[in-house]
Amino acid sequence: MLETTFPERAAQAMQRGSIQFYFDFSSPYSYIASEWIDAVAARHGRRVQWHAVLLGALFQVAELKPPVAYPLKREYALRDFERSAQFAGLPYRQPESFPIPTQNAARVFWWLNSQDPARAVAWARAGFRAYFARGVALNDPVQLKELAAQSGLDADAAEAAWSDPQWKDRLKAANDAAIAAGVFGAPFFIIDGEPFWGNDRQTQIESWLHSGPFKGLA
Repeated sequence: MLETTFPERAAQAMQRGSIQFYFDFSSPYSYIASEWIDAVAARHGRRVQWHAVLLGALFQVAELKPPVAYPLKREYALRDFERSAQFAGLPYRQPESFPIPTQNAARVFWWLNSQDPARAVAWARAGFRAYFARGVALNDPVQLKELAAQSGLDADAAEAAWSDPQWKDRLKAANDAAIAAGVFGAPFFIIDGEPFWGNDRQTQIESWLHSGPFKGLA
């Protein structure tokens, strides 16, 4: 059997026309990208499908580690997180504990997404802003439950959702689907089968949406 190409794999996991946006609540660059991706999509008549995933699961398959796990790279990465947020005009405070496991916040995302994708997106933004601007520890059940209440959710229902095997399985399925589509980091975008990795791909994404495939990649 011939190996499929990246666009062919990606096409199996996406709705053509929509921008697929993969993020982890513990990713600073995902936080920054979450603040511009919908506006970029709207300028080009597109919609965005948000996908909460766990970088730990992706990294395991890709044999990668977080940038702060490399001693030589750590200080630069921490500086670049803040600098990139400032460049984007966003508040940023490096969390005391970083990175953190974010499965509970991600399970709440998928629980909400099953009811109303817009509410799930609002929850994702609230989670990013809470963690990276206010230092709310999303891995702390008490703080996460408080954030759910502050976000207008039924906090008890949110806690029940992140403990429910149904939403644990849904998050696992999202991780598996992302890996099958070739996603190995966050933020990660797939547009009409074309992959873009990183917050610093915004200019390329804008150009692609405006003019289509670059010369030689059609």
